[in-house]
Formats: sequence, C-alpha cells, structure tokens
Amino acid sequence: MKLHDLRPAAGSRRERTRVGRGIAAGRGKTAGRGTKGQRSRTGSSIPAWFEGGQTPVHMRVPKLRGFKNRFRVEYAVVNVGRVESALADGRLEPGPRGAPATVNAELLFAAGLVGRLDRPLKILGGGELTHKILAVADAFSTGARQKIEAVGGTAMTLEVPEAAPPRQRRPSPETAVSRPTEVSAQTPDVGPVAAEAPEAPKEGPGASVPEGPAEAEPKPRRATRAAKATTSKSDREPASPESPETPA
Repeated sequence: MKLHDLRPAAGSRRERTRVGRGIAAGRGKTAGRGTKGQRSRTGSSIPAWFEGGQTPVHMRVPKLRGFKNRFRVEYAVVNVGRVESALADGRLEPGPRGAPATVNAELLFAAGLVGRLDRPLKILGGGELTHKILAVADAFSTGARQKIEAVGGTAMTLEVPEAAPPRQRRPSPETAVSRPTEVSAQTPDVGPVAAEAPEAPKEGPGASVPEGPAEAEPKPRRATRAAKATTSKSDREPASPESPETPA
C-alpha cells in the first residue's frame, strides 16, 4: 500500500455534471434550463415566497384585529326598564295580592321582550324598576341585581348541572397489565405437642443422679445391598414342592 494506491470509498464522491458541452454529454444546448423564460436567463434569482405577482399570503392574512373568543357566551339580554314598562302595559302579569311578578325567559319571549329562546337569558340594569319581581335568569348584571333587591324582589340564577364523569372502559386483555400474584406463606397447622413427662428418679440409697445429658442409644446399622437382595429374593420366590424320587 502506497500513497498513489489510496482511493475514496465507492459512492462517497460524485463528479460535477458539466453542462453546455454538447448534445452527447446530456446537458448540452439549453444546459437543463429549458427554452426561454425568466429562469433561463442569466442572473435570475426568484425568492421562494414569490407568488407570480398575486397578493402574497403575508398580505392576505388579517393582522392586528384582535381574536375570536371560542368560549364566548351569547346571551339574550333585557333591561329592567323594559320589564317595568311591560308590567305597566299589561304584557306581563303582576303578582296576585301583592306577590312579586314572575319573570323568566318564556314569559319575556311571549311578551316580545326577547327574540329567541335558544340562548341563555341575562337581565341588565338599564332603566328604573318599581314593581316587585321574581326574576329567574341565567345571569344578572350587578346593577340589575341591586335594583331588583332594592324594591323587595328576588334574583334567582339558574345553575347548570355538572356533567357526569365519563365511564371508565374496561382494559382489553391485550393492554391489561398483569400484576404479580402475591403468595402468602402458609404455615401448616401443627397440633399441640404433648409435654414429655420427666423421668422419675430411682429410689434407694444407692441411686445416683447422672450429670449432663444422657447418651443417645446407637442406631442400628443398615443392611447391605447384598443382604437386601438376598432377603427380597427369598421373599419373592415361593417354596418349591419336593421333587419325587426317581426309581433306581
């Protein structure tokens, strides 16, 4: 291996394509730029955001105009002054025998004070109120609540019940995580152990009490394999009857 034997790895280097060197080279004549046009001329550099002369996107998009609140609540509104005029004109029925007149969305719609029932009702504090009313609505302004309570009326706000929590689905067998089974150590039931009665001491003047633990008796020796085989063979073979004597 010498210096002139060194070569780059196959495929790591690629020669530059030479354009404008004849038809046989593959990039002759127009040199890959096509026939005529802005991009075929020398010095053409069109930015990537150019849209051919039409209004570009950064000018079409509205700017500096605030935003649309996705959580905006559209109310059907009515002022307490209009409620007062409706009570005076008889479009709303006053309460019997000095009782407060009931005001809600259905009665206001029937009287023509609100134009739709598909929106929540909100009572505002514009105008003056002299009649005592029992107003039931989804929302009240601070001024409207103060004017209703000032004449002895009541402002009741409807409460929307909370949505029930979603039911939890049972995990599928594939996604269920197997938990290790706890194995409790079970202790076998052991009955009460009878206490061994102490050995009675020997009576008599010559009786001596041995000191220390008594020596254990020696265990009998196990029979050898040959003795076992002989014994088992003799146990298995029945006694054969005596053979008759052959005559001489």
